[in-house]
Amino acid sequence: MAASGTLTIVLLLVAVSSLAFASDDAPLQDFCVADSTAQVLVNGHACKDPKTVQASDFFFSGLHIAGNTSNAVGSKVTPVSVTQLPGLNTLGVSLARIDYAPSGINPPHTHPRASEILTVLDGRLAVGFVTSNPLNTHVQAVLNQGDVFVFPAGLVHYQRNVGSGSAVAIAALSSQNPGVITIANAVFGAKPDINSDVLVKAFQLDKTVVQYLQATF
Repeated sequence: MAASGTLTIVLLLVAVSSLAFASDDAPLQDFCVADSTAQVLVNGHACKDPKTVQASDFFFSGLHIAGNTSNAVGSKVTPVSVTQLPGLNTLGVSLARIDYAPSGINPPHTHPRASEILTVLDGRLAVGFVTSNPLNTHVQAVLNQGDVFVFPAGLVHYQRNVGSGSAVAIAALSSQNPGVITIANAVFGAKPDINSDVLVKAFQLDKTVVQYLQATF
């Protein structure tokens, strides 16, 4: 009985340790430049033949260019993930430039595969994230130029420009392909639609409001 109990504890510790260190898999070679033409389906991207790899596979230019913020939310994200920079494949990192118009927002969203560290390059941002159930604590701060804030993996977070002019930030993420789920788009813009009766009860909204939001997104 004692031996069985000890084994159970050991197995639980192993499981917890595995979850605690979960992230993109560590590379087993110098690099694995993504081959976007490969027909092989893997969890990530297949590798290019190392003999065909060039310096351009590890290079991206464009973060000096301001994004076009003339849209409904007043922000533009310029990502640099494995899609834009094949050399990131298997390295477990990526980044993005985020431009904000005056009063612009980066709307509530999550990154299912990455934590994020945000650095303000110019302007003033109100930022925040919400912890998981049951507390749903809203952790928030106001950032100025040079300030840094962390959004833990998977939690809903946002940014809002509260300065007098435009703002710019750089986000670093702990995955080559962090993914993004914008809450409003996912809930009200799903294709096919989520049944409006579900959303009426979930958000405690009138059905006409739900249908309007579904049409908008």
